[in-house]
Amino acid sequence: MTKQLNVAVVGATGAVGSKMMEQLIKRNFPIKNIKFLASARSAGKTIEFNGSTYTIEEAKPEAFEGVDVALFSAGGSVSAALAPEAAKRGAVVIDNTSHFRMDPEVPLVVPEVNRHALKELPKGIIANPNCSTIQMVAALQPIREKFGLTKVIVSTYQAVSGSGIAAIDELKDQSAQWEAGKNVEASVLPCKADNKHYPIARNVIPQIDKFTDNGFTYEEMKMINETKKIMELPELKVAATCVRVPVVSGHSESVYIELEKEATLQEIFALLKEAPGIVLQDDIATQEYPMPIFAEGEEPTFVGRIRQDLDNKKGFHLWIVADNLLKGAALNSIQIAEAMLEDNLL
Repeated sequence: MTKQLNVAVVGATGAVGSKMMEQLIKRNFPIKNIKFLASARSAGKTIEFNGSTYTIEEAKPEAFEGVDVALFSAGGSVSAALAPEAAKRGAVVIDNTSHFRMDPEVPLVVPEVNRHALKELPKGIIANPNCSTIQMVAALQPIREKFGLTKVIVSTYQAVSGSGIAAIDELKDQSAQWEAGKNVEASVLPCKADNKHYPIARNVIPQIDKFTDNGFTYEEMKMINETKKIMELPELKVAATCVRVPVVSGHSESVYIELEKEATLQEIFALLKEAPGIVLQDDIATQEYPMPIFAEGEEPTFVGRIRQDLDNKKGFHLWIVADNLLKGAALNSIQIAEAMLEDNLL
């Protein structure tokens, strides 16, 4: 009989938190008891889960007493304050924010890539990687295992849902304003120095998160640093350009890789066809390839448009698409908990 667990969800009303709830139900996660935690402002409100109504409790240290698994998706400041408190009380914390990702004592995990990292939890906390990083490393891992990996250059085309529910609503509102011939109003995505925000409808914005001193954005640096940590390749050469596009859900990525050993296109196809969590969609005869409109609501990572570089036999180009709220966030978090259960770590 599968062990039944006491679960806490912090931030259940957000875009990722609601997907976590859906995945817990869909995957029949073995729940003994569940509680939903939020700020004092939301405490006392009710939430529906699996046919029952629950009262949201205030997220404070004592709320984690008796909790086996705590799923956090309520912002970095909340995780910073409460994740250690939850772990101190015996909970395994799976944190969906960026706060702990680069902490050397916190494993950063994509189960298809580095499941073994779950065996050591010095702080009782596991970090869920950035959404764009997850889908990329999941697709690259089977190739890396056989042929090695020396360089990754990625350009992302990221959906607005990565910025939350407000950004989804703004894209819809702006699209309607365009169609009606009205002035387009923007208040969510990046703004200029004069605080006038850029619209996302009929636009692409080559900035996600703030800029760092080196000219890359924090989102780009997340992809660079997290890829090296997850794949345990500190010397891997990684560069990223992250772009927001007017798509509701589903991140797309154009990825160029260089391998240690030469490989054929047929060998790359064969590896991806058998890889866990990967769906190969690549048929130029029928013009079949991954697109976010088809990935939305789907669990796998889709890979296509695979080409060998024309000038480098060790170079390959791939197009990678996944639902950023599922594999890129909620699903990966639940898969981490499932892996720990299967490996008797919970």
